[in-house]
Amino acid sequence: MDSKKGGYVCKGGKIPDKNDLAVINTYTRREFKAGELYTFPVVLCDNEADRDGERFSLSAIEKLSQLFVGKTGVLNHDVKAQNQTARIYSCRVEKDGSRRTSCGETYTRLLGMAYMPKTDGNSDFITELDSGIKKEVSVGCAVSKVTCSVCGADLKNSRCEHERGKTYGGVVCCAVLDEPTDAYEWSFVAVPAQREAGVIKTYDGKGVKDTEDILKKLEKAESGVTLTKEQCGELLAKAAALEKDAAAGRAYREMTEKDFVRYAVMAHPLIPEETVKRAASGIGIKDMECFTDAFKRQAGKELPVTPQLMPAARGSGDDENAQFKI
Repeated sequence: MDSKKGGYVCKGGKIPDKNDLAVINTYTRREFKAGELYTFPVVLCDNEADRDGERFSLSAIEKLSQLFVGKTGVLNHDVKAQNQTARIYSCRVEKDGSRRTSCGETYTRLLGMAYMPKTDGNSDFITELDSGIKKEVSVGCAVSKVTCSVCGADLKNSRCEHERGKTYGGVVCCAVLDEPTDAYEWSFVAVPAQREAGVIKTYDGKGVKDTEDILKKLEKAESGVTLTKEQCGELLAKAAALEKDAAAGRAYREMTEKDFVRYAVMAHPLIPEETVKRAASGIGIKDMECFTDAFKRQAGKELPVTPQLMPAARGSGDDENAQFKI
């Protein structure tokens, strides 16, 4: 399984029992009998970081367990009526205390139970489920909060200097998706290990969602992508704004690094300057500011400023310049 990219259909497809049937029939227009239905468990998502460097928070998974109940399963995220295949009728959150994620959390997954009618039209689909041909799935949802796992920066409205996938002080950098607002659908996909088969995540907010959709189109383009004039304008405007922010950020970091190195060497002269420079390159801007302030205070204690001209005692003679002698 590739738990980083959504989820998968578990073993255990079966005819629903009495309790399952009672819940399923709340979604149907008529009372179905157990023999008319097919149910199967499906892992919708988990808290492991995916290949985009994003992961759901534990609280997000808990919220999604409520939002995904009643949501339909489709094919390849193509939300057409003829692509509907199954429906989730219950969800639960499962934790595996013996397993840790790459971010150090207890592995947690969202398990849904889905049902579909047993008809001549989908008998082949059920066979593909049982044989493991139809197995991989991914989910489509919206979240209102996206933060950096290292510094907690609001990535929905800004950026930070941390790079996804890298480790900073023992913490793996990724974008933490939190506070889900909607669950659209879950989908059977052919190749979940590829980017286009991953978890579909869209952010609330005018403009941001459109830009994210455009970027995903560009990532997946094999034979070209057609954009509208408005989409091109939005993409160019976002790129210009990001470049402006990046230039300002680079200039500020360069200035902060110089202060960091200068005061660190003054406070701790036994540490080589090149060592301090290497340390500066791996420190976040907030931590660097904190260290710089501490080094500045320490340097002031180690090298107190003393005046070059020491005034002499008054009344020591008639020399009117005596108080300015060195």
